[in-house]
Amino acid sequence: MADSPLKIVYCTPAIYSAGGVERVVTMKASYFSENYGYDVTIIVTEGKGRDTFFPLSEKVKVVNLEINFEELWTCFFVKRVLVYLMKQHFYKKLLTQELLRIRPDITISTLRREINFINDVKEGSRKIGELHVNRANYRNFKSEKSNLLKDIFAKYWSYNLLKHLKRLDRLVVLTDKDREAWTELDRVVVIPDPLPFVPVSASPMVEKRVISVTRYSHEKGIDLLLQAWAEVEKKIPEWRLDVYGNGDTSTFEEMIDELHIDRNRCRLNGRIENVESEYVRSSLSVLSSRFEGFGMVIVEAMACGLPVVAFDCPWGPRSIIKDGEDGLLALNDNSHDLAVKLLSLMSDDTTRLQFSYVARQNALRFQIEKIAQQWKLLFEEINR
Repeated sequence: MADSPLKIVYCTPAIYSAGGVERVVTMKASYFSENYGYDVTIIVTEGKGRDTFFPLSEKVKVVNLEINFEELWTCFFVKRVLVYLMKQHFYKKLLTQELLRIRPDITISTLRREINFINDVKEGSRKIGELHVNRANYRNFKSEKSNLLKDIFAKYWSYNLLKHLKRLDRLVVLTDKDREAWTELDRVVVIPDPLPFVPVSASPMVEKRVISVTRYSHEKGIDLLLQAWAEVEKKIPEWRLDVYGNGDTSTFEEMIDELHIDRNRCRLNGRIENVESEYVRSSLSVLSSRFEGFGMVIVEAMACGLPVVAFDCPWGPRSIIKDGEDGLLALNDNSHDLAVKLLSLMSDDTTRLQFSYVARQNALRFQIEKIAQQWKLLFEEINR
């Protein structure tokens, strides 16, 4: 019927953990169902019996196919291949059954294992791929030890992926730079991720504290941040740095000692539930990532009134920060330049306050209402 609600299905591995994709999918699904009246279903393969980590509207249906691909993490190589093939077979069978039952108008894949067969399911829906990482790091074989077998597999994987992506009705990426990277495709659309919260208040910009909300992993560049901070703290002793995130901090704790950083003014903290309160207690934010799919923590910090200093890494920061207006971009992987940029704002109260005001205004373009409207227009365009 013409007046029936649009049926949307999301295919994603899980929504029980605190990941960025999980947050974005649950947020958009809730908004679409509550504000547009869409009939939204999220189909997952992991997390049997576990609650959603992020809030999810009661109107959104969740179907767990209970494939449990996470079991692969515990298998040795040969067994892993066999178990994967078996699970992938069942995934294709069960997901096809669900899509034929639901008969959605639009099926959105977060480009995990279903991308290998989603276009072959003939239930009548339009297919959209939603990519949350830049192309260079979608499946970065260069980061692994190379050998002939892996090189052959990498070429086959890339060829096979492109074949599937070309069949999608649209591929949605997060930045203009990433759209430009997919030169082989002509149906690529840019829609950023939405700001996950609307701040109750902004930072008064009085505490001399730098905050970094991140993850303790190589790609997040904590080592580069600490090298920069070792320079910074010697020149502006009244400021301190607080880092928050998931992961093992032991390697970076050792770095603090090796670099002779004052532990009273540099703390590596765990993940926090109420990140907004920590932004508001700070006056500057820093992101030291070697690469980003987008960089939502930049938008969060800006929404709370914090100027952000970040590496000009592929591809997220430059698509968010207006260099010299609401934050500063440092040369990628250059810890000294990161220190210079931090020092320039830490030592200039007037510029820091000006950046703070502009940052809040510029962050508004990522509000869920505006991002959802872009998705709505896309749905209407491909569903005519």
